[in-house]
Amino acid sequence: MSPQLPPVAPAVTAELVAALSPRLRKRLDSGIAKLADRPVVRDGDIVRIAVDDDTGLELHAPDGAVRQADAVRCGCLLAPDCLHRAAAASLAPVAEDEAPERGGISADSPAAHGGSDDERPTEAAVPYESATPDQRAAARAVRLAAAAVLEAGTDGAGAVLQAELLRAAHTARLAGLHRAAATAVSVVTALRAARSADPAYHLTDLVTGLHDVLHVSHRVPAAPGTELSALRGTARQPYRPDGSLRLYGLFSEPVLTANGYAGAVTWTADADGRLYQVSDVAPGGAGRAVGAADRTVRLGDTALTHRELARAGLAVSGATVSPTGRLGAGAGVRAVRASGVGWHEDPVARLWAEPVPDQITRALTGGHGLLFLDVTLAGTAAEAAGDCLLADCNGVALRLTAAHDHPALPHRDNLRLLSAARGTRLRIVARLTPAAHPRARLLAAEHPTRSDTRLDIGLDRLQRADLPAVPAAPARPAPVPDEAPIHLLRRRVHQTVSGGRPVLALPGGTRADARRLHQSGLATAADLLMDLHSAAADRAHDVFGRLRPADPDRFARAWLAAAHYTAELDRALCLAAWTS
Repeated sequence: MSPQLPPVAPAVTAELVAALSPRLRKRLDSGIAKLADRPVVRDGDIVRIAVDDDTGLELHAPDGAVRQADAVRCGCLLAPDCLHRAAAASLAPVAEDEAPERGGISADSPAAHGGSDDERPTEAAVPYESATPDQRAAARAVRLAAAAVLEAGTDGAGAVLQAELLRAAHTARLAGLHRAAATAVSVVTALRAARSADPAYHLTDLVTGLHDVLHVSHRVPAAPGTELSALRGTARQPYRPDGSLRLYGLFSEPVLTANGYAGAVTWTADADGRLYQVSDVAPGGAGRAVGAADRTVRLGDTALTHRELARAGLAVSGATVSPTGRLGAGAGVRAVRASGVGWHEDPVARLWAEPVPDQITRALTGGHGLLFLDVTLAGTAAEAAGDCLLADCNGVALRLTAAHDHPALPHRDNLRLLSAARGTRLRIVARLTPAAHPRARLLAAEHPTRSDTRLDIGLDRLQRADLPAVPAAPARPAPVPDEAPIHLLRRRVHQTVSGGRPVLALPGGTRADARRLHQSGLATAADLLMDLHSAAADRAHDVFGRLRPADPDRFARAWLAAAHYTAELDRALCLAAWTS
C-alpha cells in the first residue's frame, strides 16, 4: 500500500471493482501489484500515477480523500470501466466516511482503526425494540462478506473479496450499523497489510477484527434493544464540555496505522488520575510518525511540542473531551503551558500506586488498557515474532514486547538495549496484551541511568552509552509458566485466518489435540475444535459424485464460536496469571 495515495472511501472502491468485467476481476490483484511500482506525483489535491509512458491516472481528493467514483480518472481506452481505476482505489488506504476534525485521531479512538471521531456532538443512540429490516439485511451482507474472507484466508482474500466487504461496510453504515461498518473496514485494512508484508500487520489484529465483525453481524438480527444499541455503535464520538483542567504530561507515543494515518498522541493526567490525550494524527506514513513528536500541540495557543508536553503540563479552559478522553481542539479551547511533575511525584505517582490486579481488571473490562508498573529488568526471551524483554513485576514474570515493528520507529532497538540492563529497577508505562501469561507492550520508561529522565520508547533512541557502566546485579527472572492447552484451539483459529478453510480441512493432529484438551479439563474447547474441523471438511457430493459448494456460513459460525471461546478464556487466564 502506497502511503502517497490519498485514502479512498469504501463505497468508491466497491463501485469501481463491481464495474469490472469478470475477465478484469481476475487480473485485479496483479494489476494492483504493477501499479504499486509506478511513480506517484502529488499536485495539490490531485495525485497522479504514470500507468505507462502514454497513460496517466488521477485521483482527486479535495478534502484529503477520494469520495466519488468520478474523482478517479484514467486516460486509457477502456476507461471508465478499466482495471487501472479499480486497482488505484484498491491500492490506496481506506478513507473514513467523513473527514475527521482538525487535530487528527487518537491512538485508541475508532478513527485510528477505521471508524470516526469528531468534536461535533451527535444525538444519543436510541435503542430499537428490534433491528429494522434494513439493519437485518445489512448485517447479513456483512456476515456473508466476512465469511467469504474467512473461507479464503489472507492469501486468497484479494481485492475482489475486499471490495465486497467494503460494499457491505458502506451498506451497514447507511443502515446505522456503525460498529459493523468500522470493523469491516479495519478487516480490509489488515488484509491489505498482511498481503503487502506491511510491518504494521499483526495476525492477532486481523483475528480480533474478524471475530468482532462476525459477532456483531451474527447478533444484530436477534438482539434486544439494550444489546442492539451497543452492537449498532455510533457514527461519531460526542464531545462534552469539561470546564477547566490542570494536566500533567506522562508520555508520548507514535501512531502509524495500516490504513494510512500517522502522527503522535501525548497522554496526560489530571490531579485525580483521569487520563486525557492530545493527538496529532492525519494521513501519512512513517516519516510523519517519526516527526510528529516535534510538532506543536494543536490545542489553544500553546507552543509546546508533543515531546515537551510529555514532560511538562497544561492549563486548559473551555475544554471539550470525548468519551475516550481525547481533548478537542475547538475554537473555544484555551491552553497554556504549566509545570510538570516527575513520575514519583504527586499527583501522577498515584497511577503507579493503584494495585496491579485492579489495573488488569480495568484494562480487561473496557478501560484504556494502560498499565503503570514498577519492574526489575531480567533479560531477554526468544519468541517467534522476535525477542521480548523479561521483567519481574512484584514476583510476576512479565514479558514486554515492542508496541510497533516498523523499522523507522525505535521500539525494538530500545527493548534490545534495555535487556542488557538486567537488575535495573524502572518505573514503566505499558499497554496490556491479553494472554495466558503476563504480557504487555512497552510504551515509556524511566532512563536506566538518569532517574530524572523519561523515555518515550517509540520516539527516543537509547544508546549503549545510556546503559549502566557497570552491569547491575543480575536479577533472576521468575519462571514463565507453560502455555495453557487452550493454545491448541487458538492456533487453529489463527491458522484459519491465515490459510482459510483448506488449512483446517487437511488431515492432521486434530483428534490428538482434542484428546489433550479433554484431558486438561477443557472439554468445551475440545468440542469446538472438532466442530471447526468438521465444518471445514464438510464437502458433500451430489448424485453425480461432484463436490457440493461449501457452506461458508456454517464454517464461519464454527470459527466464531471457537474464536469467542478462546478470547473469553484468554481474558480469564490473563487475570489469573497477573493475580495468582
